[in-house]
Parts: sequence; structure tokens; C-alpha cells
Amino acid sequence: MRAMARGSTREEILSAAAGLFAADGYKGTSLQDIAAAVGCSKATLLYHFATKEMILATLLAPPVRDLVTLTEQVAGRPAAEAQQQAIEGFVDLVLNYRREIALIFHDLAFLFNESSFADLRDLTDVLGAALAGGAKDPAALVKARVMMAGIALITVDPVEGVDVRAVLIDVARRALVQRA
Repeated sequence: MRAMARGSTREEILSAAAGLFAADGYKGTSLQDIAAAVGCSKATLLYHFATKEMILATLLAPPVRDLVTLTEQVAGRPAAEAQQQAIEGFVDLVLNYRREIALIFHDLAFLFNESSFADLRDLTDVLGAALAGGAKDPAALVKARVMMAGIALITVDPVEGVDVRAVLIDVARRALVQRA
């Protein structure tokens, strides 16, 4: 009888990197740290991923893909409708990708200044404008960014015993939706 196959080295690398990036930050984690956590050589790690940036890009690809979809869905809709969809869509995205959002949140300033992640900043700007209800007022955009950060922060330190989705949507609506 054959021994059960060990998990995919590629997946082990991604899992170890995610844990290290969340704990120590992207900049605070070396390729050697990741290789040691997996129990492989740095050469083996580099066989699967040429750079640390490629590991991060692979980890962030699913939430970025869904963020692209969300921004496409809100584009061209009436401001109030786009705002409601942006609120619910962003909350769902954050809750679906807690680990990845924690990675982004931990190294947001770095990611926004890296050319290979420029799309992430552009996408969050588009989403922020939708969350602000299309308002051009800088204060409305600040409120939207604060809500995005607060919603993302919940993933880092979740509260138990509450319907987090419902609470986040309610808080975002109260903070962002202008009452007529």
C-alpha cells in the first residue's frame, strides 16, 4: 500500500507565506523564512515561485479578481444603487477573503506604492467613489475610506457571536448613505 501523498509543495508554500505575511508583514518575511516554514530548500521554493512578489500576487489574485468584478458591477449604475451594491459587495468580499484582506491591510502602504500592485490602488479608488455615493466632496471620500479600513479591520480581529455581515452593512449604510 502506498503512503498518502504529501500536499502540494506549491500550496504549502502559499499557506506558509500567508501565515508569515500576516504575522510579520510582507517586508518582514524572507524567502528563506517561507522555505524554512515549509521544510524545503530556497531552491525548491524558487522553482515554484521566482520571487516573493509572485507569491503575494498569487495569494491576492482571487480577491483582486472579485474586486475587479465588483467595480465593474457598480460602474455606470445610478449613484445610490451603485453605493448599495458597493457596500454589500465589499462586505461580502472582505468576509470571503479574510486571510487575504488581512495581508493587504497589514502592508497596504507598501502595496499601494508598488508598481506591480498599482491596479489594487486604482480599484480601491473606484470602490471608494462608489461607497461615497458618487460624491466628489473630499469628506465623503474620506468617510468611504474609513469605512473600507474599518470593515477590513474586522477580518483581522473578528467579533464572535454576532452576524458580522449584517452589522457591517448596517454600519456602512448609516455612515455613508445620505438621507433625503
